[in-house]
Amino acid sequence: MVKEFNVIQTDRIIEMAWEDRTPFEAIAFQFGISESEVIELMRRELKPSSFRLWRKRVNSGVSQKHLMKRNPEINRFKFKRQRTISHNRISKR
Repeated sequence: MVKEFNVIQTDRIIEMAWEDRTPFEAIAFQFGISESEVIELMRRELKPSSFRLWRKRVNSGVSQKHLMKRNPEINRFKFKRQRTISHNRISKR
């Protein structure tokens, strides 16, 4: 069963998925979708090359997408200086 999201919700899920410090659990809490459903959404919405880059980053040691990998001192979902993302592109300051 695939959940349907409007454009704003889809953009927000993609934005949260791109952020290194936003865990999949935060996306699940806010939108009610699992990690595998986020991966499916990203595969469907992103260009193939962008999806591959995202998966490589998520599976690397840089990303902290899983709560178990995170430092316990981190208690927020978003880095305070995180750039905003709109229309699936990082906007300039």
